[in-house]
Amino acid sequence: MVYLIEPLPQIRKWAHKIFHVHGKDATIRWDVIREHGIFGKEKFVFMRTPGFGDSNWTDIISELRLAGWSGAIDIEGWHDPVYRDAMEMTGQVHALNHLKTCRGGDFVVDPA
Repeated sequence: MVYLIEPLPQIRKWAHKIFHVHGKDATIRWDVIREHGIFGKEKFVFMRTPGFGDSNWTDIISELRLAGWSGAIDIEGWHDPVYRDAMEMTGQVHALNHLKTCRGGDFVVDPA
């Protein structure tokens, strides 16, 4: 997202080579891009914790699973400008719960 590239087509193209997924997100400030462009002095993207950015993690996880991926998502910290320092763990727990919801909730064993 930092390079304004849509992740879903990239996942479809490269899923067979994906072995590790980082749980990080970004917020794109489109108003800044429209006013200053991507080479302006104003920052147009912020790294975020999953659940606070613009990524659709439900779609991302779905595309990965459609391709046969079954790995873990390692939530990255210490880069969110809002949920950092004393708020870091709050952001991390929110990200964990958000990603669990996006994958379909808590794992339920099929009794069949």
